[in-house]
Amino acid sequence: MEHNNGEPTPVPRVAVVVFLLKGRSVLLGRRRSSVGNATFALPGGHLEFGESFEECAAREVKEETGLEIGNAEFLTVTNNVMLEQPKKCHYVTIFMRTMMGVDAAKEDQEPQNLEPQKCDGWDWYEWDHLPQPLFGPLEKMVKGGFDPFPL
Repeated sequence: MEHNNGEPTPVPRVAVVVFLLKGRSVLLGRRRSSVGNATFALPGGHLEFGESFEECAAREVKEETGLEIGNAEFLTVTNNVMLEQPKKCHYVTIFMRTMMGVDAAKEDQEPQNLEPQKCDGWDWYEWDHLPQPLFGPLEKMVKGGFDPFPL
């Protein structure tokens, strides 16, 4: 691997994140991380070797929120090079969608904060009144007019 001033050159990682939708609301949590600290983001994480996007989405949502989801559907992919962060990184991010009460195993589930070292907590936010600041890749999508809701 090439080195930059003695540091290893970062390599792109693959993340899978999930738009969990309930009515016109989306589930967001405030990050506790070296990347995007104190910003609101979707649940998600790293794709593991051999894992499908759907498997990763279900695993990450369960690990972070305790919610059991059914089949998440693919929405889009983004290429995020984050050079302004304290820890420079490059993520190819797979965005998935699950509708609570439609795709979820049980619609009456409530999110729990199962990784308090990584997130301050989860809550539902109306799409037209999202909290600030949003995590960079999500903010870029929102400002670009992206709409995760089905037609």
